[in-house]
Amino acid sequence: MAKRTQAIILGIVCLILTIGICVQIKTVNSNGTTTSTNQKLNNLKTQVLKTKEKYEESYAKLEDIQKELETTRKNVTNDNQYLKSLEEQIKKYNILLGATEVTGPGVTITLLDTDSKDPIRFFVNDPSELLIHNATILGVVNELKNAGAEAIDVNGQRIVETTAISCDGNVIAINGEKVSSPFVINAIGLPERLATLNRPGSYLEVIWNDNHIKSTLDKKDKIEIPKFINGSKFKYAKTIKK
Repeated sequence: MAKRTQAIILGIVCLILTIGICVQIKTVNSNGTTTSTNQKLNNLKTQVLKTKEKYEESYAKLEDIQKELETTRKNVTNDNQYLKSLEEQIKKYNILLGATEVTGPGVTITLLDTDSKDPIRFFVNDPSELLIHNATILGVVNELKNAGAEAIDVNGQRIVETTAISCDGNVIAINGEKVSSPFVINAIGLPERLATLNRPGSYLEVIWNDNHIKSTLDKKDKIEIPKFINGSKFKYAKTIKK
């Protein structure tokens, strides 16, 4: 009997120990799983934070690049406008200096020496008075300039600020080139305004009344004027370097 009781007690103790061991093992496994899961979650959070930081850095860089690109675009636009302005100025000064061919509306004036059959020749002491001189050409050119001519040529010689119109024997020299009658003067500008040279009391009427120099004036929709070929060479004048 005693042995049986002891065996039962021993069996119960073994059962309790077995249950205890199982519970402990389960608890340990559960704790290990929880720890592993928490570690994975922490790792994921860390990766998310790192990814977020990289994204924010990349986005910030993108914004900087966009700002730089916008600044570059503005600078390029400003440079283009500046270049366009320079090009317009260059074109303007090329026209003023006669460095380029030009075309436009205007007038053509033709001057002829007094006809050899004109009776007035018998009433003048000096026949040269009936010829066209450099002063005559200068007078017409100045009248055209005053009337707003933007470009002028005489017998194909472009008139610029440095143009010299002088007598050279029986002919006239313009830009160092000899030209003779008839003198064809082309001028680009508002035709109606340039045509006022044909008005009563104008220079053309004066040279006709005084010397019987014949002149004609025609308004034209299109005139072509060549560029100034004999460029000035400066031996003594030099630019100042700043």
